[in-house]
Amino acid sequence: MSKAIRIGTRDSELAMWQARTVQKQLESLGHKTELLPVKSQGDLNLDEPLYEMGITGIFTKTLDVALVKGSIDIAVHSLKDVPTQMPHGMIQAAVLERADSRDILVYKNGFNPDDAMTIATGSLRRKSQWLHMYPQHQVVDLRGNVNTRLAKLQSNKDWNAAIFAKAGLERINILPHLKSGYGLEFSHLDSFTCAPAQGAMMVAAMQDNTPVVDAVKQLNHLETQLCVDVERLFLRSLEGGCTAPIGAHATITNGTLHFYGCLLSLDGSQLIDTRGTCTTLDTHSLLEFANQQAQQVINNGGLALMAQIKNTLEQ
Repeated sequence: MSKAIRIGTRDSELAMWQARTVQKQLESLGHKTELLPVKSQGDLNLDEPLYEMGITGIFTKTLDVALVKGSIDIAVHSLKDVPTQMPHGMIQAAVLERADSRDILVYKNGFNPDDAMTIATGSLRRKSQWLHMYPQHQVVDLRGNVNTRLAKLQSNKDWNAAIFAKAGLERINILPHLKSGYGLEFSHLDSFTCAPAQGAMMVAAMQDNTPVVDAVKQLNHLETQLCVDVERLFLRSLEGGCTAPIGAHATITNGTLHFYGCLLSLDGSQLIDTRGTCTTLDTHSLLEFANQQAQQVINNGGLALMAQIKNTLEQ
């Protein structure tokens, strides 16, 4: 297309890295682009836990408004932050190839999980999964961008560790310098189940903006898209939104999609999970499969647990 594609993004270091990645890929295909960074409400309010702010898509709302109003052509998001129900007329135009979806524990020298420990995270899912393993630990809220959260961990004498998405630290090249720059170590939380779509970047566009949609869809990585679509459909079927303690992860091997999903209580004492495979990778079959996996959780006590979680968060 002849006009420059206006790329909306949050202005954190990680969000800018993601937007520039999309920008480079579009420009490599011959498209002109322009970056338009904005502050999101989720970035501005660092004191209140996400689930208490009462806004769906706290990190996407500002860009959603700009996209609907036509002041930007596309928005670049971490897909795990995007509500499963997008605004009317807006579509998932492309999903880029997924990075490492694992969580990691970033900890101070002398960390020993057998001792009394204070762990920091702003995620209910991470909090619940940690308490499932270590109910004796205290888990406190941690907000801000990656650099802010690392600095808070480093400076707070009462905190022993914090939980991060590995992809975020890798993308802005912090991971290799944790020890030298912050005096911190890290280890993989292989027993954790990631957030639906964690590690994946998504480009949103308005459906009727055909030239932009046609340009962006060339960036789509089909295998990643199929996996994260199932994860997000599972989340949507459970009606969890972006902040409930729900984990989901799908992979494709030799034409078969392998899925694991879980729902936890807020204190980590209950875990309801499901596991399955799907060999037919068309949209209808994957939708049916994701709904079946969610129904497994619902039938095994998930409905009552979701009601309990919602009631607690609304108090």
